[in-house]
Amino acid sequence: MTSTAQPTVPEGRKAHPDHLGHVIFITAAAAMGGFLFGYDSSVINGAVEAIRSRYDVGSALLAQVIAVALIGCAIGAATAGRIADRIGRIRVMQIASVLFTISAVGSALPFALWDLAFWRVIGGFAIGMASVIGPAYIAEVSPSAYRGRLGSFQQAAIVVGIAVSQLVNWGILNLADGKQRGTIAGLEAWQWMLGVMVIPAVLYGLLSFAIPESPRYLISIGKITRAKEVLTEVEGHTVNLDTRITEIQEGMRREHKPRFKDLLGSRMGFLPIVWVGIGLSVFQQLVGINVAFYYSSALWQSVGIDPSSSFFYSFTTSIINIIGTVIAMIFVDRIGRRPLALIGSAGMAVALALEAWAFSAKTAAGTLPATEGTVALIAAHVFVLFFALSWGVVVWVFLGEMFPNKIRAAALGVAACAQWIANWAITASFPSLSDWNLSGTYVIYTFFALLSIPFVLKFVKETKGKALEEMG
Repeated sequence: MTSTAQPTVPEGRKAHPDHLGHVIFITAAAAMGGFLFGYDSSVINGAVEAIRSRYDVGSALLAQVIAVALIGCAIGAATAGRIADRIGRIRVMQIASVLFTISAVGSALPFALWDLAFWRVIGGFAIGMASVIGPAYIAEVSPSAYRGRLGSFQQAAIVVGIAVSQLVNWGILNLADGKQRGTIAGLEAWQWMLGVMVIPAVLYGLLSFAIPESPRYLISIGKITRAKEVLTEVEGHTVNLDTRITEIQEGMRREHKPRFKDLLGSRMGFLPIVWVGIGLSVFQQLVGINVAFYYSSALWQSVGIDPSSSFFYSFTTSIINIIGTVIAMIFVDRIGRRPLALIGSAGMAVALALEAWAFSAKTAAGTLPATEGTVALIAAHVFVLFFALSWGVVVWVFLGEMFPNKIRAAALGVAACAQWIANWAITASFPSLSDWNLSGTYVIYTFFALLSIPFVLKFVKETKGKALEEMG
């Protein structure tokens, strides 16, 4: 009788936590950074017209105040990883919590326009840090059998944060009798909108004291005993801890520290696969999605809708964003990333074209006829739905999978940087473009949505069902 050797299953794959609810709590606490990411990014939506009135600024300067936070985002994202490797993941969360809190208080009580911009940059630092540390920490504490589902908490938290910020803005506006500069307890409504973020920011900080440090970081600084305690807490008592520690140490030793020159090709600067990643990131922003989250209240008011209704439509758009994200999470592994991206591009192009048509009917009095107004509102919601069920999720899935192991981290960093730059370009240009021609602005966004279709067909390869080692 012959015996067949059984393949060795890594201890990490055997991990099943004794108390899954506790692991979910840890993940949700870390994902509070994602909630604040979404909240802080979009809460400014409710304050745009009030800031314009309060400081009597034109569209170009106003746009810079709105967009300046994105500079902080880029810096925070670029530095968070290195800081986390030096002082730990939990400490970075606590720093981000403090920055979110400072930004909320400063933004609510600005002396002038320049310091409002400064506090927004501080908030941008926190957003950038949260955008990096949340997914990294969740991946490091999640048992492999649950990693995909737990990892989705971050994206879910972001879209919920966006929706809650719009709901809070709408509630505050109603308390101020529908006036963005109406007074509540001595402060204008828009100041309360920006200041309320103190509550989730402080909660994020408090929760960070209730969750353990990443076992990977603990091992990197030699705290093996504590790492074993955390692994037992999140992966269960059935895992062989010594073997698990060895697995993590071996994985850390094998890691290739990517350098910028690893991304360079012979003729086109970057390697072709890096350009594809940059293209995905840029197209995600050039369709104008963040106009819906930064400027929608001001946009609807510019076509004659009253402030209370405009704030309500911003909230309903955020709910559609959540629904679309859930749809993407359900189908991204079923029908694939590429088909979902193509469906999204086609849907966005149609919706944006309808918005462009509707806005072309804007009257001299700054209103839309009833039919065009209804079409614009429906098309705006359809646009967000198709974005959320496709490019909003698919791009991040692609970027996490499409690069070869050797360059994955560095290439992802370059693609993410390109995304922040494109985000800034759209955010900074929209007020001036809409003053020039609102319909024409949406024609531009429609063009980019259409252009993304041949880009995906020609350059983007499906990654569904492929091992990461097969990429590139």
